[in-house]
Amino acid sequence: MTATQADLHIDRPTVADGAALWRIAKDSNALDLNSSYSYLLWCRDFSATSAVVRDERGEPVGFVTGYVRPERPGTLLVWQVAVDAAQRGRGLAARLLDGLTERVAAEYGITEVETTITPGNTASERLFTSYGERHGAPVERTVLFEAGDFPDGPHDPEVLYRIGPLSL
Repeated sequence: MTATQADLHIDRPTVADGAALWRIAKDSNALDLNSSYSYLLWCRDFSATSAVVRDERGEPVGFVTGYVRPERPGTLLVWQVAVDAAQRGRGLAARLLDGLTERVAAEYGITEVETTITPGNTASERLFTSYGERHGAPVERTVLFEAGDFPDGPHDPEVLYRIGPLSL
């Protein structure tokens, strides 16, 4: 069942949301799936820099996880963005990203967003490029991790997208 935009609201994740975030990430077939334990910890330790979108029953149907970089306190690193398959194509990922960065900018003073994207992930490339356009910020791309940097088998390189300074 697809909810209307009015039936959805953005919130901070709680530990009780960890299993749903893990499921949404697993079902995405695009994200590197972390352990279920890591999603529980993320919801506990990084809820201030993450967001969930909830349906009319209060269940998470999408999320964005992130953290403020210790070495660059003006930078929010967006770790993962995912939306439940039944909710895709409605602009929820952009809405989540905009809502989260507005909140984190107000609370932490961030002026820049970073994320990594594997080549060919056109949905993420579009999401973050359009984010930069909406916020009047240039998007700089450089390879952060080469394919050979990953010790656990074949992995595409991770391209760092640095977006900023932001106009929030």
